[in-house]
Amino acid sequence: MSLTLYFHPLASFCHKVLLALYENDTPFQSRIVDLADAQSKAELLNHWPVGKIPILYDEARHRTVPETSIIIEYLQQHYPGPVRLLPTDQDALLKARLWDRFFDTYVSVPMQKIVIDRLRPDDQKDPAGVDEARATLNMTYAMIDEQVKESDWAIGNAFSIADCSAAPALFYSSIVQPFGDDRSNLAAYFERLVARPSFARVLKEARPYFPNFPYNEAISARFLTA
Repeated sequence: MSLTLYFHPLASFCHKVLLALYENDTPFQSRIVDLADAQSKAELLNHWPVGKIPILYDEARHRTVPETSIIIEYLQQHYPGPVRLLPTDQDALLKARLWDRFFDTYVSVPMQKIVIDRLRPDDQKDPAGVDEARATLNMTYAMIDEQVKESDWAIGNAFSIADCSAAPALFYSSIVQPFGDDRSNLAAYFERLVARPSFARVLKEARPYFPNFPYNEAISARFLTA
């Protein structure tokens, strides 16, 4: 098997790549990274000294591919499947890339800010930064609600890289900052995402690790059982 994914089952950005792999039933082997384990950390750093996950290693091409969006584009270029996650139409492609970056930057990043702050000692917490992150999420929720008002998926009626980014970002952000009752389009879109077989599989595999999530007490019970 040529492809190896270095990842962690709890990490939202890793979920994004797993979604792309599962959408097209792309064969790969997985390698869970434990940064507390010297050997596991050394193996990761040997491939990518930056030390961030996920990364994809393609043995057939002796190629290490970092960064989630680049990994998904690489998979489409070299290991295409029936689900085309980056459109062929150039205008649609730009839109897919825009919303992919949107979910990464304006949903995942502020969500992580809130999560990380909970892990800090009391004397190092950043309440102003958390308030800013929550405000950002509320702003982006309104934009997403409008974006999906008349479509099934992020950029229209075809599942794309933008939805691979949206699913894990919204899953975790909805835990730390609920959507609110006035975001019915966003809520419906979220339900389509969690019902998608590829993402349902990702969440099932992540379930044993949910107790380690800093806001685990706020995870909906429906995601904690089979």
